Amino acid sequence: MNTEEITETTQETVENVNLFIRFIEDHIPDMIGFGFKILFAVLLFIVGKYIIRAVRRLTAKAFARSNADTGVSQFTDSIIKYGLYTVLVILVVTSFGVNLSSITAILAAAGVAVSLALQDVISNFAGGVLILTLKPFVVGDYIIEDNNKNEGTVKEIQLFHTKLTTVDNKTIVIPNGMLTNNSLTNVTAKDERQLDLRIDISYESDLRKAKRILEDMLRDTPGILKDMEMSVFVDSLGTSSVVLGMRAWTRMDEYWNIRWKLLEDIKLTFDQEGISIPYNQITVHTAQRD
Repeated sequence: MNTEEITETTQETVENVNLFIRFIEDHIPDMIGFGFKILFAVLLFIVGKYIIRAVRRLTAKAFARSNADTGVSQFTDSIIKYGLYTVLVILVVTSFGVNLSSITAILAAAGVAVSLALQDVISNFAGGVLILTLKPFVVGDYIIEDNNKNEGTVKEIQLFHTKLTTVDNKTIVIPNGMLTNNSLTNVTAKDERQLDLRIDISYESDLRKAKRILEDMLRDTPGILKDMEMSVFVDSLGTSSVVLGMRAWTRMDEYWNIRWKLLEDIKLTFDQEGISIPYNQITVHTAQRD
């Protein structure tokens, strides 16, 4: 490279640097203004976030003082949370100079597409409203979703879903639309629950004695509601056993403990009294040939 080329290259570099410096100098006010907009947007989001938390806490306290249904409180909290955060995002966007009418026009234009894409979300929201309105269950109920056999205690009724806790402490999240569009069983809707047991005894055992033992056990077992119907009956005559039925009523919160105790007592008492509980077995007969 000769001296003339070096000089031309140096001049071009100097001119480019001068152009860059001139561009920076001309746009420094705009850059400072944009920086302030970013800073304001960050501060707006932080302050808005704390305000939303405060509003949610105040609302929760108000529901607690009024002894409102827990599901209604949780659902309202979800609406407040999503609604206020949507408003906050719109405020942050408009702080950059975006016209609110432009945002409204974009949302209106995209409304049809969004509604089609969010059909399930809308269905779940409507399901949540129906759950809180019709009250097929409330927080604390034990329910069984009949189609998929999901079951557990209702812990939360949110905007779009309901959370169940199983007996082994797992969490099941079910969309609200599924709970309103399908059948479900509310196990704890009533204060009392019927205890319905089936016990097999052998054909050789004393039927009347077995029935008498079971009747005495129902009368003597704590937790059985004595003022409600109690019965012991022959339910069916099986291929290898007589099937006895027991029916009685208990308090909902005592159901499982009483059921487990009765089954254990039945086995121990039948063993002592010589009542045989048969089990499946196969008898093979062989023909003798001369």
